[in-house]
Amino acid sequence: MKYVIFIPDGASDYPVDELNGKTPLMVANTPNIDKLARGGFGGFTNNVPEQYTPGSDVANMSIFGYNPSDYYTGRGPLEAGSEGIPTTPCDVIFRCNTIYSENDVMDDFNAGHISTEEADELMKGLNEYFHEKYPDFKGKFYTGVSYRHLFVYSCDSIADAEILSGIKTMPPHDISGEKLIDNLFGDCELAREIQNIMFEARNYLKDHEINKKREIPANMIWLWGQGVTPSLPNFKEIYGITASVITGVDLLKGIGNFAGMNIIDVPGATGYFDTDYKAKGEYSIEALKQTDLLLIHIEAPDEAGHAQNTEEKVKAIERIDEFIVGPVIESLKDGEFRVAILPDHPTPISVGTHTRDDVPLVIYDSARKGDECESFDEEGVKNGSLEFKKGHFLVQRLIKGDY
Repeated sequence: MKYVIFIPDGASDYPVDELNGKTPLMVANTPNIDKLARGGFGGFTNNVPEQYTPGSDVANMSIFGYNPSDYYTGRGPLEAGSEGIPTTPCDVIFRCNTIYSENDVMDDFNAGHISTEEADELMKGLNEYFHEKYPDFKGKFYTGVSYRHLFVYSCDSIADAEILSGIKTMPPHDISGEKLIDNLFGDCELAREIQNIMFEARNYLKDHEINKKREIPANMIWLWGQGVTPSLPNFKEIYGITASVITGVDLLKGIGNFAGMNIIDVPGATGYFDTDYKAKGEYSIEALKQTDLLLIHIEAPDEAGHAQNTEEKVKAIERIDEFIVGPVIESLKDGEFRVAILPDHPTPISVGTHTRDDVPLVIYDSARKGDECESFDEEGVKNGSLEFKKGHFLVQRLIKGDY
C-alpha cells in the first residue's frame, strides 16, 4: 500500500469578485484532482488548534501527524531543523525575514523576494558587523532561502530561554502596511534586546552595495516565530511505515527531519511561482518506489494569496494538478494506494494572509467507492461524508482507512 498527501499550501480561499464570486479552487481547471474527489470521500478539517496563530508551521505539523499542542515550540526551531544547526537548551531560534521598511512601516515582508545569493551576503555581513561592534554579541544569523533566514540567540540560562520563547512576536506577512512600533514584542529586558538587534541591523543594511542595486532593498530584518528546539517522536516508530517529504520550504524540511523522515531535495523547487512543478512530479514518482508515505508540499498558492494575485493562484493550482497530481496518480494506478489532498490553511486573496477557517479535504482509496463529493473546493466537498476530525489525525485515518 502506498500513501500520498498533497499539500497545496494556502489554496483555499473566500469568494473572489473578479472570479464572479467563486474561489480559485472552484475556477481552476483541475481534472486530475476532481477525478480524485468524485471517486473519493470529501469533507473539511482544520489543522490549527485554537491557541495558535494560523501559520504553516502549526498547520503542517498537524498534517505530518503530530499534534501541535504536544510538540510545537515555534517556527524558527522547525526551520533550523532543516539546516542541522547545533543548539543548546539555552538557545532560542528565531525566523529572520529580510524586509523592506520605509517610515517605520512594514512595506514588504520579503524584500521583493530577494535572491538567496544576495541574502547570504547580507547575513554573513550582519554576523561580522555585530560581532565586531559587540564582541560579546550573543546571536548568530544563518542563511536560508530567499527572504527566509534564521537567528539564534544564546540566553544565559534555560529560564531566560523560556521567557524569550514565550514573548509574542508578529509574523511580518500579517502586518503588511502597519507601523512597526505597533507590533513590537513587549517591554521586558530580553524583548528589548531582540528589538534593538532588529533596528541596529538597519545601520548595516541601509547602505549595503546589494541594496543600492535593488528596486526593493532589504533594509531591515524582522525576528519572529521563536522557540527552543523541539523533540518529535520518530514517525516510523509511531505509525509503522516509512515517510518522505518533497518541498521547497525549509520549514517543512525541518519538521520532516525532526520526525525522522527522508527529505528529498528537488532541483528547481523554489517555494515560489517559478517552482519546477514538473520536477516535483517526477521526483515524487521515483520517491514512491522507496517510501510508504510521501508528503508533497507546494508553496506557490500561499505566495499568491499573500501577494493578492488571483491569476497566479489559479495558475499554481492548475500546475499542481497537471504536473504533480496527474502524473503521480497515473504512476500508482496498478497498485493499491490511498491519497489525501488538502491545504494546510486558507490564504485568501482578499485578506492577504492566513486565516483559521476549515479547509477542504478529499481522501481517495483505490479499493473503495467514494461518496457524493463533487469536486475539490470549498463547495464541492460539502456533500461528502468525511467526519470532521482535527488535522493531526489525518495520517492515522489514511493508514487505518478511517473514512
